[in-house]
Amino acid sequence: MSRSDVPALVAHRGFADEYPENTLFAFESAAERADVIELDVRRSESGELVVFHDAELSRLTDAHGLVEDTPWSELRELAVLDSGERIPGLDTALDAIPDEVGVNVELKHGGMTEQVLAAVEGVENEVLFSSFEGRVLRELRERETAASLGCISRRGPNCIDTALGLECESVHPRADICDADFVTRAHEVGLDVNVWTIETRAEAERLATAGVDGLIADTWRVLLRG
Repeated sequence: MSRSDVPALVAHRGFADEYPENTLFAFESAAERADVIELDVRRSESGELVVFHDAELSRLTDAHGLVEDTPWSELRELAVLDSGERIPGLDTALDAIPDEVGVNVELKHGGMTEQVLAAVEGVENEVLFSSFEGRVLRELRERETAASLGCISRRGPNCIDTALGLECESVHPRADICDADFVTRAHEVGLDVNVWTIETRAEAERLATAGVDGLIADTWRVLLRG
């Protein structure tokens, strides 16, 4: 996400308010309006990387249990939100996103950084890796010095220092802790600011005026695009 006068529009889980989240249909549809597609990665019981937000299966599918306890052979057959859309593997999801659209890969847990890095190795998209977990970001930096990293945080302004300590290129604060002072502080130390999760046009306008670099949203309607 490059800094400009207009924030990048990031499709959170492929615009989760518009489409069945983290599915191929969502990514293909969101790519028509978004600058960047955000997706979540977990590892299945059998070792494959799957695109799914929750640790538990029950909110989004008819199944129960943990993603990490379920083999890919079962996960791939589950429909998301009764849509008929299946849980995708990371490789398939990346293939569905046009080269000119950026990708924000959020790692939900540790221990899979080598697999994730291998999965994105051949893509033409601009890729940003993000996580709430500092150890995940450290693993990424140790294994790929050129990786672009984003530190996601629910905390206040101290997350800027955390992002710097983790050698990140961006900080991803929650919308209610982000204002013009926060953005100025982050920019002064070389960090981009990508804010989540934007719910209204008024909030988007406030944050755009504050100078944020990216708006992470569940719908493109916050910017009235398309």
